[in-house]
Amino acid sequence: MYCPNCGKELSNQAAACPYCGHPMASAASPTSQANPTTQTIKNVSPKSRLAVVLLSFFLGWLGIHRFYVGKVGTGIIWLFTAGLFGIGNLVDFIMALAGSFTDKSGAFVLNWTND
Repeated sequence: MYCPNCGKELSNQAAACPYCGHPMASAASPTSQANPTTQTIKNVSPKSRLAVVLLSFFLGWLGIHRFYVGKVGTGIIWLFTAGLFGIGNLVDFIMALAGSFTDKSGAFVLNWTND
């Protein structure tokens, strides 16, 4: 069974999600066992995905995209190691394109614009 709020896997007897506290429907209810891949993601960053992709592509070796999303510590590491010798920047670029790059709070950077 999966939490309809955060998508974490739970035991079938859970009355509430231990991760986010969301109350669960009865274990016999078919709606309580929704597939987490079909749920909407509620933890979305207000940062622009397009900005992250472009910053990573053009200035990723400086870590500017990491500073943009608030990851200052790893931004400094990227700055002094040329994007972890290019490999870390490539991984970040692919993750940003795929929509799995996160900001400092762990929210996914999904929106292509800052609406």
